[in-house]
Amino acid sequence: MAKFLAFDLGAESGRAVIGHLDGGGLRLEEIHRFPNDPVRVLDSLHWDVLRLWAEVKRGLALAVEAHGSDLLSVGLDTWGVDFGLLAADGTLLGNPYHYRDSRTDGMLERAFQVVPRAEIYEWTGIQFMQINSLYQLLAMARAGSPFLEAAETFLNMPDLFNFWLSGRKASEFTIATTSQCYDPRAGDWARDMLERLGIPARLFGDIVAPGTVLGELRPALQDEVGGPDILIVAAAGHDTAAAVAAVPAAAADHIYLSSGTWSLMGVENKEPVISEQSLAYDFTNEGGVGGTFRLLKNIMGLWLVQECRRDWARAGRAYSYDELARVAASAPAFGPLVAVNDERFLPPGDMVGRIQAFCHDTGQAVPEGPGQVTRCVLESLALEYRWVAERLDELVGRPLPAIHIIGGGSQNRLLNQFAANATARTVVAGPVEATAIGNVLVQAMALGHLAGLGEARALVRRSFQVETYEPEDVAAWDEAYEHYLALREKSRVL
Repeated sequence: MAKFLAFDLGAESGRAVIGHLDGGGLRLEEIHRFPNDPVRVLDSLHWDVLRLWAEVKRGLALAVEAHGSDLLSVGLDTWGVDFGLLAADGTLLGNPYHYRDSRTDGMLERAFQVVPRAEIYEWTGIQFMQINSLYQLLAMARAGSPFLEAAETFLNMPDLFNFWLSGRKASEFTIATTSQCYDPRAGDWARDMLERLGIPARLFGDIVAPGTVLGELRPALQDEVGGPDILIVAAAGHDTAAAVAAVPAAAADHIYLSSGTWSLMGVENKEPVISEQSLAYDFTNEGGVGGTFRLLKNIMGLWLVQECRRDWARAGRAYSYDELARVAASAPAFGPLVAVNDERFLPPGDMVGRIQAFCHDTGQAVPEGPGQVTRCVLESLALEYRWVAERLDELVGRPLPAIHIIGGGSQNRLLNQFAANATARTVVAGPVEATAIGNVLVQAMALGHLAGLGEARALVRRSFQVETYEPEDVAAWDEAYEHYLALREKSRVL
């Protein structure tokens, strides 16, 4: 049996998971889980990167204690766009910012004053979101940040942890593409564009493919955790790329939907789709496993529910996600809706109030209580899924009859059924642990235990259960969709 250690760091929590692979199947064993909470310092929002590093080391120590020399390798994935800057000696310059920090407000417009919007898209093929690394760096450049002058190396979050694990500085392909600093046609950083925006291109170093072996665990870490010579693999560093690698699809004509804090919805292609049409729809081309590109759209996702849940907890009522799904199922159908990608929903805090204000401002009934608010969000999400699915059909030039929902959000059976109803497509939900599975699969491919994505996905189909949902009450959802489109048209969507 081959054993691989996967670290999966999400926007809410992180975990360390052992993948046990034998000839017949794959089994996961979670050995450590920890929260990932941002920290506000004065007016800025940061990740608590040193605490996260301590949790990674704790997970590594627990894995070594449980499995010792049987561990073959370690891979790590995180959310996209955020990064650290390193000095020449490898020192981290400051705490990495959280992508929801307000420093990027207005940076899209400032970027377009220097490099036109269409030109940035032609260079990068990436959708325009103020959270992207490009606009974070632009904010630093415009503020005269001394870190940009002192820095030698830009590393996205998984690359930063990989450096601390292995001692090698490298930018993994899938996470690099999320930055909007990468040129997929050239296969290199968009250096001319970066320099025009005042961002030093010298910060951007070597790009490596997912599955690259970076080296062994640093000797000092081996001593610290009592570990053997474990290989460090640059797995699919972007969590969505890892999750998509675990989609248990046998056919190519499907849509994937990685459902969690964000909903990432798209298709796999061999080449990026960079056209006037994809620009008009603001679709993105992010790197995938096996030389693929993921044509997709970012959707605000279950972030809205997560933030509402925090609001209710602060008010003295702590709801589980299952409880919220139950009260939402009992709430009236087709009530008020929100354009889920409206920019007002991006920042944290008072999400219930923001949803209610949106409904009030658009002349709708204001949802009251957890059941109505949650149903409002879930129905709206499902209708946004329809909008994205229809655009994907158009961009790839063929109908895509099935949607594979993977990740933690695939446990929300109410949302899964709403997605089938709203899109009039078959929904296949699962596996839940797709990101950790994909991380393990990339490590296994890197070390020669799997021949490629086809064999990896066949392994997933053998090893994990899925649930299928067929469309219901399609006519009523068609009517709700017309209402949703009108709201979307009037909103400032990201």
